[in-house]
Amino acid sequence: MYEEYYGFKELPFNVTPDPRFLYRSASHRDALAYITYGIFQKKGFIAVTGEVGVGKTTVVNAFIDLFQPSLEVAFVFTTKFPFDQLLYLVCNDFGLEVDGQNKAQMLLTLNRFLIEQYENNRNTVLIIDEAQNLSPDVLEELRMLSNLETRDRKLIQIMLVGQPELETMLNLNEMRQLRQRIPGICRIPILSREDLEKYIEYRLDIAGKHNGGPVFTQDAMDEIFHYSGGTPRLINVLCDRALLIGFVSTTRTIDGRIVREGIRDLENKEAPVTQRRNRPM
Repeated sequence: MYEEYYGFKELPFNVTPDPRFLYRSASHRDALAYITYGIFQKKGFIAVTGEVGVGKTTVVNAFIDLFQPSLEVAFVFTTKFPFDQLLYLVCNDFGLEVDGQNKAQMLLTLNRFLIEQYENNRNTVLIIDEAQNLSPDVLEELRMLSNLETRDRKLIQIMLVGQPELETMLNLNEMRQLRQRIPGICRIPILSREDLEKYIEYRLDIAGKHNGGPVFTQDAMDEIFHYSGGTPRLINVLCDRALLIGFVSTTRTIDGRIVREGIRDLENKEAPVTQRRNRPM
């Protein structure tokens, strides 16, 4: 709606996990390094955690984008299933025909596929998002799945991505065999006040900001940090609303007053901003 007014090529604050918009803070760079090390060193299991909205999926997508030519990836988002159904989803995402097969047959089909990928020098990666919802029984089955291997390497690398509750589960005594296979757990923290400012400017630049583009003042940045606590998803939602209010108010300076109005809109669910053109600030 407001792209043309600000001169953007696209919206800067979409909440979709687009890796092009990944601002690489120190913690996000560390997460990318951790994932890359775990996958290419054939560790078998890696785990990435963080609060809702910190950018876990965006980091994972950035890794995939970087190394796509050498990867064969299955991405599973639905985790509240018994293992048989989860295995079916995994095989299906790898493009394997397993309709009507039982668990043993699916495992054989998957094993043949993994050997084929190994012979073609491709890294097979299973990414399980929202992994905190997996039951202990399913996690144990995944541990057994990681036993598919040659003499010198694992045939499949399993990446568990989830909220901090995943760490709690992995640290249970009954999960100790699985936990011992994970080379540390990478937790992505929220952004600092300094990183928040860089994050916003980075996304504006990627969207095509030029000299006539919006300017977020320091008091606007303070308000955004106070509201979001440094969580990228909340930053995106509020910045998008602030830019819309700026567009309706015909100003390219996004200051603290505009951000506070955006917060009131989000918290009180007022009438759409577009119905309030020329409303006094």
